[in-house]
Amino acid sequence: MSAVAATTALFRRDIQAVVRSRSQLYSSIFTPLLLLVFLGTGVSRGLEPSALSAGNFTAYLVAGAVVMTSVFSSTFASASFYRDRDTGILRMFLSSPHSPRVILLGKSLAGVAIGSLQALVVLLVAAPFVEFDWQYGLFGGLAISLAAIVLLNVMLAGIAQALASRIQTMQGFHLLMNLVLFPLLFFSGAFFPVDGLPAWLEMLARINPLSYGVDALLLAAYADGTAGYFGLAVDFIVLAALSVAAYGLGLARMPRLTWSGR
Repeated sequence: MSAVAATTALFRRDIQAVVRSRSQLYSSIFTPLLLLVFLGTGVSRGLEPSALSAGNFTAYLVAGAVVMTSVFSSTFASASFYRDRDTGILRMFLSSPHSPRVILLGKSLAGVAIGSLQALVVLLVAAPFVEFDWQYGLFGGLAISLAAIVLLNVMLAGIAQALASRIQTMQGFHLLMNLVLFPLLFFSGAFFPVDGLPAWLEMLARINPLSYGVDALLLAAYADGTAGYFGLAVDFIVLAALSVAAYGLGLARMPRLTWSGR
């Protein structure tokens, strides 16, 4: 079996595992959508936020919901590493003639595909019910959104794979992912604009990798101009550079077959 065939087989295996796990599949999509329905509607009608360019908090929140979906999906997908390790399947995979990086590549590509598809579903489900400007046109905006989603998921899959190959237990993995990713999510502009925040919070937002994914999605679907945003050129340069770096880091270290590392 060639390396491409082995990667494809592992990719299909992890995709099928997620499709069969309906609770994981549905929760990753419905949680952000519920956030849009309840939080977005409540704030838009109850507080009437005037700081937003379009004044519609629900539409603004869609970008954050899409990024949140990617964060959840990448975390859950990478957790399959522990299931394979603890059941002995990972040892069997690594005993094949293929490089261990082929195994990691197949599994991580599945995580990228799962996160990207689920995030895109959230965007497409929400789009008919909110008022988007689509300043680059509908198809242009969707193309920009798709590119940002894929790059974001490549970066998140790389980070998750890098952590999974270094942390011994699934519980520790989830705790650390939550500790790292939730603060990044909240200070990314996903739930409120970063423009006008205190200087130290705005600085945190600017060095936050998730901020650039949120910014690209806001520019693609929500914003009616570029004032107050990083800009698509900056967004994609940062996302592309971080995606390559994070994905390379995720494939750099070989997985531990046991808790002791032997």
